Amino acid sequence: MNNGTAVVLIVEDSPIIRMSAVDLVLSAGYEALEAGDADEAIRILESRDDIDLVFTDVQMPGTMDGIKLSHYIRDRWPPVKLIVASGADIVDESMLPGGSRFFSKPYDELTITETMAHLLSNEDPYAVVV
Repeated sequence: MNNGTAVVLIVEDSPIIRMSAVDLVLSAGYEALEAGDADEAIRILESRDDIDLVFTDVQMPGTMDGIKLSHYIRDRWPPVKLIVASGADIVDESMLPGGSRFFSKPYDELTITETMAHLLSNEDPYAVVV
């Protein structure tokens, strides 16, 4: 957390969808960071130690998709919470790292903000403890 405010990294290759997700995160009271693909997201994660949650799309250009990115993040930064979304693929949560949540696009904004709040709380029974 940055000054008591959770920091959310949004990883989305579509600028319009990314801007909408940033607005959603900001309106929920969190700090928003942006990345256009997994490679940029990893560079941001490597340069900061205050990212609490990553909200990523599945299908993206670059070296890895959102599913591979979520596993990479869980392996390298285990405390970071994960939300994965896709407009094309239906992903079974068993394909994602433990504690991750999946949503199909278009997603309900209230459900996303409630899920973020739940994941970021200490009450999350699926939180990965290291």
